[in-house]
Amino acid sequence: MIRTHGLTKRFGRLTAVGDVALDVRSGDIYGFLGANGSGKTTTVRMLLGLVLPTSGSIELLGRAMPREAPAVLPAVGAFVEGPAAYGHLSGRTNLRLLDASGPAPGGARTRRRRVDSALEQVGLADVGSRVVRAYSLGMKQRLGLAGALLRQPELLILDEPTNGLDPQGIREVRELLRRLNAAGTTVFLSSHLLAEVEQLCTRVGVLDRGRLVVQEPLEVLRAPTGRTVVSTPDAAAAAALLNGGVERRDGERLVVRAADPAALNARLVGEGIRVRELGPERRSLEEVLHERLGAPEGGGRR
Repeated sequence: MIRTHGLTKRFGRLTAVGDVALDVRSGDIYGFLGANGSGKTTTVRMLLGLVLPTSGSIELLGRAMPREAPAVLPAVGAFVEGPAAYGHLSGRTNLRLLDASGPAPGGARTRRRRVDSALEQVGLADVGSRVVRAYSLGMKQRLGLAGALLRQPELLILDEPTNGLDPQGIREVRELLRRLNAAGTTVFLSSHLLAEVEQLCTRVGVLDRGRLVVQEPLEVLRAPTGRTVVSTPDAAAAAALLNGGVERRDGERLVVRAADPAALNARLVGEGIRVRELGPERRSLEEVLHERLGAPEGGGRR
């Protein structure tokens, strides 16, 4: 769905994006992570033909960009750099204008249906007739997402789509993207929020100072560490029984070196230790990336 080779963008002496090789596959929910200033938005803009690369190549849906953009972009929904709309017009009118700016699958008679469906999907059906200048930032974000959904795209490219949303709004967008993905839409989501990517995405790419330093399935990044986590009110007795096998202890939570969790559970229970919970240790995405990359650094690139 998205492939880049040697993708590079320089602004004078500054290399904003350097030698990036993205591999986004059909069916992915791909999380494109990086601190603010890491080069994410510049990369997204190059993917869509909004900025020309200094060097390298881009393919969307198997076609070269930006050369074949007229054939590619009708099947791509995009939301980049925040919402843009005419403030004096309603959300519904803004979407109608956006839909009318391109080819109309099924003819003009289906436009109203597409607009109404997009507003319903993002939770704006009840306020679609309200002028956009009266919208909150979160509502404007939703309207931008609705614009990306108008044509039922094969590929959805989103740049920080949950900016300005409250926790409930973030959950609703997350569930919407899951539903779209289950129905066949590949999602490319640029974000600086680790928790958002960890809860939603199936594959992850990490951009650090313009370089793609990680690109792997989330399940690989968060594979079991080989240690076992035990929760017990008898933590002190369990630690004494395991005789140095405990690597960390935090209150009632123990991290234990144990190749066989079932055998560990049987041993603890056999000695009268009350086990509330026991399972393989999986590190958070934040912990994995901290180990690989060190502490995140700030920067000035977008």
